[in-house]
Amino acid sequence: MVALLIAFGVLGGIGVLLMVVLLRRGTGRTETADGLLVEQEALRRARHDRVSFGTTAVHNSTPTASDSYRRRDVRP
Repeated sequence: MVALLIAFGVLGGIGVLLMVVLLRRGTGRTETADGLLVEQEALRRARHDRVSFGTTAVHNSTPTASDSYRRRDVRP
């Protein structure tokens, strides 16, 4: 029983630590040019994924015609 309480205590402590770390990080935007380019690319991919994997795109196509088989091109 004590071991179970210790395990839950450790998991709870890790959860609290993660919350503190995430809350201490600012939600501000990046300021460097490279950071802005990475952020813009991530926003573009997120927008593309929301459209490609939405309910309309997924449920109104045959399984091999969905975008998951024709994924975005990989650039070095």
